[in-house]
Amino acid sequence: MVSWYFRPALLAILVITLAACGPSAQDARPGAGGGSGPALISIDGSSTVFPISEAMAEEFQKADQNTRVTVGISGTGGGFQKFCRGEIDIADASRPISATEVAACGKSGIGYIELPVAYDGIAIAVNPKNTWANNITVAELKTLFSPDAQGKVTRWNQVRKDWPNREIHLYGAGVDSGTYDYFTEVITGKAKSSRGDFTSSEDDNVLVQGISNDELALGFLPFAYFEENAAKLKLVPVDDGKGAGPVSPTPDTIEKGTYAPLSRPVFIYVGKKAAERDEVQRFVDFFLKNADTLVREVNYVSLGAASYTASADKFAKERAQ
Repeated sequence: MVSWYFRPALLAILVITLAACGPSAQDARPGAGGGSGPALISIDGSSTVFPISEAMAEEFQKADQNTRVTVGISGTGGGFQKFCRGEIDIADASRPISATEVAACGKSGIGYIELPVAYDGIAIAVNPKNTWANNITVAELKTLFSPDAQGKVTRWNQVRKDWPNREIHLYGAGVDSGTYDYFTEVITGKAKSSRGDFTSSEDDNVLVQGISNDELALGFLPFAYFEENAAKLKLVPVDDGKGAGPVSPTPDTIEKGTYAPLSRPVFIYVGKKAAERDEVQRFVDFFLKNADTLVREVNYVSLGAASYTASADKFAKERAQ
């Protein structure tokens, strides 16, 4: 696996493209089907990236009232499935596109440009009434979430002896989520490999609600969702076992990669055919121009103005190829 969270300099050279919506999203045009309505741009995929794309769509539509941007949530995997079928213009993704997904897009003739849009961390959270879990190690997270823990590791004291002999209730991202893929890869050692008996959802708000209402809960969710709901949840610092001790996710520790191994970049992917359209070009240009500010406003960690400028340059070059 590429250690993205230790390689911020690489992010400046990655890029994204955008696409348009409709029965054939890549070829949609303003007023398609004989109408005279607004131009359409469709986005779907990661619930982690959703707040960023939603904020961008809202601000863009204020400036460009002749374009309508829709943003959905179907998880990173679900978004890539739609994207590679040509059903959407932009795929939000909380992990890089997989080899299987690259092949699916290639089979459908879908070219794309990739762009990292922010840093994010995966937070470990418990209920505020939890008085014992003040930190956790990567090894303990593996004990909890590995496939062979299913039906066996069910109580807090099985994870750490001085924790109470009470049930533990686990929550986490759904299996179509890039957050799930990334978490399992760095914690259990294999993407999509985990116990199956935990409460999962592609909607991170469902996880917030579940953990906040369950005294015996522990779960993983994007840091931005924790930040938004900090009054309802208790953050658990993570010790990666490499000598730094327990580290909490913060904008600084996420950007520097010291919150390891649960820091990562998140992305958007845009179809190359869609990037030929004026409204898509305007949207992507707006996205990159305003990302440094809007990403921070929705509690994500900015890549820095220089990275967004480099991405804008690459987008302009690749869409012309």
